[in-house]
Amino acid sequence: MALLGNMLKSGIRLTNVVRLRTATPFRQQRKAFRKLVRKAQFTKFGEAYRFEELLRSAEFGPTREFYEKYKQYVPVHDYNKMFDGWWHRTLADEKNVTWPGKVKYFALSSGTSEAATKYIPVTRAMTKAIKRTGVRQILTLGRYQNLPPTLYEKGCLMLGGSTQLNRREGHFEGDLSGITAAKIPIWFERFYKPGRNIAQERDWALKLDEITEQAGQWDIGYVVGVPAWIQLLMEKIIARYNVKTIHDVWPNLMVFCHGGVSFEPYKAGFSKLLAHPITYIETYLASEGFIAYQTHPDAHGMQLVLNNGLFFEFIPFNEQNFSPDGELVEKPKTLMIDEVEEGKEYALLISTCSGAWRYLIGDTIRFIDTKRAEIVITGRTKHFLSLCGEHLSVDNMNKAIETVADALGVSVREFTVAGVTHDTLFAHHWYIGTDDVVDAETFRNQLDARLKVLNDDYAVERKHALKDISVTVLPTKTFYDWMASKGKMGGQHKFPRVLKKDLVKEWEEFLDSKSERAKE
Repeated sequence: MALLGNMLKSGIRLTNVVRLRTATPFRQQRKAFRKLVRKAQFTKFGEAYRFEELLRSAEFGPTREFYEKYKQYVPVHDYNKMFDGWWHRTLADEKNVTWPGKVKYFALSSGTSEAATKYIPVTRAMTKAIKRTGVRQILTLGRYQNLPPTLYEKGCLMLGGSTQLNRREGHFEGDLSGITAAKIPIWFERFYKPGRNIAQERDWALKLDEITEQAGQWDIGYVVGVPAWIQLLMEKIIARYNVKTIHDVWPNLMVFCHGGVSFEPYKAGFSKLLAHPITYIETYLASEGFIAYQTHPDAHGMQLVLNNGLFFEFIPFNEQNFSPDGELVEKPKTLMIDEVEEGKEYALLISTCSGAWRYLIGDTIRFIDTKRAEIVITGRTKHFLSLCGEHLSVDNMNKAIETVADALGVSVREFTVAGVTHDTLFAHHWYIGTDDVVDAETFRNQLDARLKVLNDDYAVERKHALKDISVTVLPTKTFYDWMASKGKMGGQHKFPRVLKKDLVKEWEEFLDSKSERAKE
């Protein structure tokens, strides 16, 4: 009898009942703000920006006074401003800079639009917050009767970066997934796969091979990771054991927790690897914190984590606040959780228990339910295409690719688009990664038609300055080879959906060199 599973599920139901009695989003965020400012008031940053006064306003002042003062006292930071002004001192082992004490861990991140490595502080408070949110996400599964108690006793495969971190001058560096996996609680070790030994492997290809060889010995119920890499791993396992679906190896696989990119373009490919449907749960876990998660499989968005070490602000993503290249203006308009509107797009600012303050994370989101603080990720502040006013978002791209792929019966594993010149005007060049047979011109025509339906600005500009779009169909492996050439193989790395500036040139040179090698 699944005694442990029954106990966990009973506890989960009780937790969910209690959690229904939550405060409003504004009250949760005011409380989160108080905790952050109280903790950081005696840091160098807190002293420089009058956190003691901000704390008094948050505890005793009029309802919104604390936020008006926060906007007045503390400037908005992007990564360069935060690092050059403060985090470089934290990296040099100085204590009490933007968060109390010394920071022992730094998540290395280059995102998908910048080449330079970023060093994101990961404090003890942040690792605890991430664990709490992770547990909450798992607990939401208890709302569903169709998930048996035995599920809670199955293995959980977490495909992430190496837990063997780089040691440097008094601190450790690595992927956030590697940092958090290295700190899993003892009670979870019996469920955790691939286990500590394989998790330490730094060679990504070797790690996938080792997991594949061990897969037949595991009873996996959950899988956690970026869709592209999980799909690749499942295909390797199916091939290795000469079976038809992943359920022939893991018959109890029921849940996939995914994040990092939109899952929509991968759905068709995943369905081919399964013997029966599974539950998909989306997460929004960035190097800067666990930001949101899908509370149940039928939810259309993810719920912001309002009461666990994060304070959110929202910048309307429009021409008043951002340049055509996605650069933030000097003094943007910012809003708090109770001021946002459904259906509008915002860039995300966060203040965190890792010592980020009014920090532009680089993602854009849209609210679909303000009462529940539910959002969808629409793209990146610099990952949109607007050469001539077409304002094409990553959300538009994902939906269009999914629709066309479904219509043509193909699986699109990866894609990217570059803005290029066309005589004196402009064009879009799409690169589609699929291992299925598809006619590029047919894909191009359907993609163009779908984008016109999804985006009015795009439809207008296709009649004027945006003179053409072209499609190049490539094997999926080409995209992975590019990632490998950039040193970005691993669970935390994603292929950029939009190529701009130097990346366009690098990508074209890579394709040219690959073509030349193929001719030899």
